[in-house]
Amino acid sequence: MSPPRRRARRFNPDRDVREWKGAYVPYDILKEAFVAFLAVAVLIVLLAVVFSSPDDAAVTLKRWSLANPVDFAQTAITELDGTSATASYGPPYNSTPDAAQHIGFFEPAQWFGVHQPIDTAHDFVIYPLSTLVNQPTVQAALKLYENAPSAQQNAWTTAYEKAVGNATEVGGRLHVPAGRYGPVGVMIGTLTDMSQSGGLDGTLLSEGQFYNTNYTKPLLFIADGTYLADLAQAQNLQGPQWGMMNEAGNYPGQAWLWLYTMWYQVPPMKTSTNADLEVWSIMMVLSLGLIFLPFIPILRSIPRWTRVYRLIWRRHYRELAGA
Repeated sequence: MSPPRRRARRFNPDRDVREWKGAYVPYDILKEAFVAFLAVAVLIVLLAVVFSSPDDAAVTLKRWSLANPVDFAQTAITELDGTSATASYGPPYNSTPDAAQHIGFFEPAQWFGVHQPIDTAHDFVIYPLSTLVNQPTVQAALKLYENAPSAQQNAWTTAYEKAVGNATEVGGRLHVPAGRYGPVGVMIGTLTDMSQSGGLDGTLLSEGQFYNTNYTKPLLFIADGTYLADLAQAQNLQGPQWGMMNEAGNYPGQAWLWLYTMWYQVPPMKTSTNADLEVWSIMMVLSLGLIFLPFIPILRSIPRWTRVYRLIWRRHYRELAGA
């Protein structure tokens, strides 16, 4: 008895490729790769020479406190009393309740939890001041503040926050109206001086490693003020300015990011407190759609229906028709 004959599978134009019966020509892929590499290298060098590149100075705590010591002091007191954006950000920096972005039950930041803990009062103010061991006045003020009950600490920080709202800058120095803010005035004033000398940058980067490449703490401190936001505004780097795709000093910048940054300009993401997570979710869905496009009915047939490929490869199809 002969074995049953297997039924031939039906040809699927979206998945199967017809056997090529046309002509073949020699093709040297190594030669093409070398020529392409050489052409791109020459092009990169020429474009770099012609257009150069922006060389903006790094934004540091020293640069910020020298340019705007009032803004620095106003931000430093919010770090001390725990009212800054970083202090109330939530995971991965702290466990502020209901601070993590979410879409319904989808709350990945909360799931991963706090894995880079930051206590703004200790990390940004108290610890840097504690390293100034040769300044007894500062150490006395620091000891007085740390040993005071929380109610007294709140009274001092509230009084200083009100006073620093009317602070002025004279010759690059911070001048805060007198008030009943106890040791806080000495602490924030010294922290401002420390920042202007460049010492605060080094202290926040010091992690016991030879190479310090984690700029999270100084960047968060700077971002809590208005100085960095003003610089971003001037360079058209803010979110409403499509800042994610912009590049300092150049236009149009990273144009391939237009789709990502576009979602921040349309409702509900435009005003949503969960915008980052919402935009990320949209882009993940679109990316998965692109990855699995060959397996999605209707969508995978669009190129065959539109026949745009025949316009792109029109020379090939003309030669094929004339063969």
